[in-house]
This record gives sequence, structure tokens and C-alpha cells, in this order.
Amino acid sequence: MGQTTRPGRVLGLDLGDVRIGVAISDDDRRMAVPLGTIHTGAPADLKAVGKLVEEHAATTVVVGLPLSMTGERGPAAVKAESFAEALRSTLEVPVELQDERLSTVEAERALREAGVAGKRRRRKVDEVAATVILQAWLDARRRTD
Repeated sequence: MGQTTRPGRVLGLDLGDVRIGVAISDDDRRMAVPLGTIHTGAPADLKAVGKLVEEHAATTVVVGLPLSMTGERGPAAVKAESFAEALRSTLEVPVELQDERLSTVEAERALREAGVAGKRRRRKVDEVAATVILQAWLDARRRTD
């Protein structure tokens, strides 16, 4: 686990077809909060992630890995793995994958319960899903430390 124990903020990403949801942790890696979204499309999306890493002094990037409920890798998971690999070749910080099963479902539920409706909910779901993914990664690391 060597690299993941580095101190500092962690950037979390939820890859969508149109947008990439972005979340960031606090310096102590206890809590994830939504940061916004960036548009998909290489190489602009890779550059945008690099800029966010620099602006927020992130020391690790976590990319959601959309496995099937049985744990199998489908086309979306292959896409996430390829994106993570592209980030690894352009960033100077570790890039990790985090199982994101049901993160979008959880994000949708949270937004619905908060009274966020329609188009606004669709715009927010990616960054909330990124927050769910990043929080799961942070919680898993805290349990193993």
C-alpha cells in the first residue's frame, strides 16, 4: 500500500459519458466533498484533472471502477481502467481504482431526499457519485491504517 499512505488531499472521479464528477477530500483524508464536474473528451479531460490536482495539491487520484454486481468488468470498467492508465502516464501522483457499484444509485437517492429535482439533479449526480466513491476509498483506508 506504500503510495496510498501519502498525506494530503485525494481527488475522486466518477466517469460519465458526458461529465466527470469530481470530489476532493480534506487534508486529513476523513471527509469527501463535491467539487464539481468536468466535460469528457481527451485530451482536455486529462488536462482538466491535472489542473485540479495542481490547484488542490492532491497527492492521490481515485477513479471509480464500475464493476457489475457480480464483480465482472464490462465496457464501462474497461473505459475507467484505460482512463486511469492515461492519468498515470500524465500525472505525478498515484492513481487508484475504487469499486463504485451502486454509487450513482446512492447519489440519486441522496439528492432526491434532499429535494433536488429534474435537470438540477442530473447535473449534480456525477459530483455526488464522485463523493460517494471517494468517501468509500477514504473509509476503507482508515479501517486498514
